[in-house]
Amino acid sequence: MTFIAPTMQGFSLGLGLIVAIGAQNAFVLRQGLRREHVASVVLLCALADAILISAGVFGLAKALGELDWLAKGMALAGAIFLIIYGWRAFARATAPQKLTVDQTGAPLSRGAALLQAAAFTLLNPHVYLDTVMLMGTAGAQQPPALQVWFVTGACVASFVWFGALGFGARWLAPLFTKPAAWRVLDAVIGVVMWSLAVLLLRHAFNAP
Repeated sequence: MTFIAPTMQGFSLGLGLIVAIGAQNAFVLRQGLRREHVASVVLLCALADAILISAGVFGLAKALGELDWLAKGMALAGAIFLIIYGWRAFARATAPQKLTVDQTGAPLSRGAALLQAAAFTLLNPHVYLDTVMLMGTAGAQQPPALQVWFVTGACVASFVWFGALGFGARWLAPLFTKPAAWRVLDAVIGVVMWSLAVLLLRHAFNAP
C-alpha cells in the first residue's frame, strides 16, 4: 500500500494548483453551461495537464537523480513556492472573489472551442511553472518506483476537476458565484500547500 501516499500527494497538489479563478476554468465552465463540446474541451485540458506533469516529473527525475545538489535546491525552491502559494491562498480567503462566466456570444464550432481551450491552457506561462517545474520537482523527490503513482494522482486530479467543472456546470455555477465558497476552498488549498511544502523541506534537508 506504499503507493497510496504518493498518489494522494500528487492528487492534492494537482488539485490545489488548478482550482483557482482563471480564464481556463471560466471557459470550461462556460462550455459546460452552454453544453457545447464539453467532452472535447474537458479532455483537451486534462490531457494537456497530464502530458506536462509527466514530462516534468520524469524529465526532472532523471536530472535530479544524477545531481544531488540540484535535487536539494529544486526541493527547497519548490517548498518556498508552495509557502508563497499557500500564503496567497489564505490571503484570497480573507477577501474572496467569485467566478463569473460570460454566457453570451454565438455558438462555437468544435475546432474553435478546442483552439480557445488550448490557448487558455498553453499560452498561460503559469501552467508550465505549476505542472513542469513545481509538479515535476515534487514528483521527482519520490522514489523512482513510486513516481508513476504521483503522476497518476496528479492526472486524476485534472480529469476530476475539469470533468466536474464541465459536466457539472449547471450545479456548480451557483456555488462558484458565492465568495463564501471560495473562502473555504482557498483556506483548504492553503493548508494543503503548506503541508506539501513541509514534505519538500524534509527532502531538501534530508530530515527523517
